Amino acid sequence: MIDVLAPLPVLLPLLGAAGALLVSGHPGVQRALSTTVLVAVLAVSVALLFVADAEGAASVSVGGWPVPLGIVLVVDRLSALMLVVASTVALGVLVFAVGQGSADGDEGTPVSIFHPTFLVLIAGVGNAFLAGDLFNLYVGFEILLMASYVLLTLGGTAARIRGGVTYIVVSLTSSLVFLAAIGLVYAATGTVNMAQLAVRLGELPDGLQVLLQSMLLIAFGIKAAVFPLSAWLPDSYPTAPAPVTAVFAGLLTKVGVYAIIRTQTLLFPDGALDDLLLWAALATMLIGILGAVAQSDLRRMLSFTLVSHIGYMVFGIALGTAAGLAGAVFYVTHHIAIQTTLFLVAGLVERQGGTTSVDRLGGLARRSPLLAVLFLVPALNLAGIPPMSGFIGKLGLLQAGVADGSPGAFTLVAGGVLTSLLTLLAVARVWIRAFWRSPSQPPAEDTAAAAVADATSRRRPSGDGATPSDGPRTPLQDAWRRHTAVATASRPDLPPAAAATRALRPLPRTMVGATVALVSLTVALTGLAGPLYGLADRASGDLLDRSPYVTSVFGTEPIP
Repeated sequence: MIDVLAPLPVLLPLLGAAGALLVSGHPGVQRALSTTVLVAVLAVSVALLFVADAEGAASVSVGGWPVPLGIVLVVDRLSALMLVVASTVALGVLVFAVGQGSADGDEGTPVSIFHPTFLVLIAGVGNAFLAGDLFNLYVGFEILLMASYVLLTLGGTAARIRGGVTYIVVSLTSSLVFLAAIGLVYAATGTVNMAQLAVRLGELPDGLQVLLQSMLLIAFGIKAAVFPLSAWLPDSYPTAPAPVTAVFAGLLTKVGVYAIIRTQTLLFPDGALDDLLLWAALATMLIGILGAVAQSDLRRMLSFTLVSHIGYMVFGIALGTAAGLAGAVFYVTHHIAIQTTLFLVAGLVERQGGTTSVDRLGGLARRSPLLAVLFLVPALNLAGIPPMSGFIGKLGLLQAGVADGSPGAFTLVAGGVLTSLLTLLAVARVWIRAFWRSPSQPPAEDTAAAAVADATSRRRPSGDGATPSDGPRTPLQDAWRRHTAVATASRPDLPPAAAATRALRPLPRTMVGATVALVSLTVALTGLAGPLYGLADRASGDLLDRSPYVTSVFGTEPIP
């Protein structure tokens, strides 16, 4: 069964992308095809998770080539769990994007380009999770890079091109470091198969092992946005369309975290750089959350919290214990869902209020109570309010740190508590200023009436040949001009007319429905925390043992 199912999370999206390109002239067919493909990927991923949890790790040699010559795909509890979570949030984001495309057409996000590129991105994610050798993992990252650059720059605005250039320069640097590390690994061991490397790397001199481990961690640390390799993220993600930002925030950094987990547990289990990772985790937590507290833009605030909470995952990895890894795996699962949901909510906030600047928002709870609930639930979960899944994940990590008992672990425990409190402060400021306080600009219906009145008066000259704009303006016209200026200032990539129109759009049911579904998923994670944490604990046991992974590839001990 694994032989048939394992390649499908990569193969189905690639075939779907080809089909989406062929029907690019028929947007309805393209949307239906993309949605069907992701539903199929989710179903396959769930089946793989059940099989992996019941029967243990298994592998597939693509093309029938003997191991370790060919491409090997490995399905264990960790990779299958990541596939399920990734395909779930990807499906939610795609439905959100379909609703946005139906409401707005090609404005800002050309639909004919978006769908095939999005499917290629999901194929890259699946390939990275299933890769059984370093070079195939590199190929997965490069697929991600190619697709993500296209998605970041959709619409061709100046802000998006700027953010895309920053992203691709940093990503190419990471890829070069990764490729150089692969070359050195092959030169030193004669293989890039990770099951075989689990044996051969331990036979190398300690200094060479540390060099190879450092290069791989630098490459993955850039992709995961671990401090001090995280400065690129807050400048790149907020410029993209809402669905793109959401899937990037939820998935792309977690692929880097997944690669770090594999590197630390399978290839370098001796923990030579664990102390360095502990301090990197602390710096990532604190500097990221301090940046979030200082932001007045919702998307940038969420980008900094994304960086900050990567620190919790690195904390669990650095502990290197079963409890620490279980907490990290659980927290990765939780954070993918929470961060994706919050960025989708930010897209709805921008649509409702015309901006994501909290200084220019206000009264959203009165104007859209549902939107207020959709923000509040995942925001409190992100902050770790009991009994939500964020609290459960953080509690597991903090207990693992206390059980470790080292000074570095205790320092991380204190840093984790402080980060959680500052996260609550950051989301509470957004809630109070954007949702709870009185609005700082006229409601959307008033500005719409002002727009019509102003446009009509501009087209109709007055009796002396002058337009009304040349003389005294009514309060309604003044309100509209102020509103247009606010929307334009908050979105420099949009012309004034487009920014103003964005503030007047209603919230399409499909976009709201997709967001409601993901918010419900974040709530369900709390109810399913017991079974999910149990699965994470079993996955951590496999990671520390290593033998299930190795024997799934070779059947016995690998070729020395």
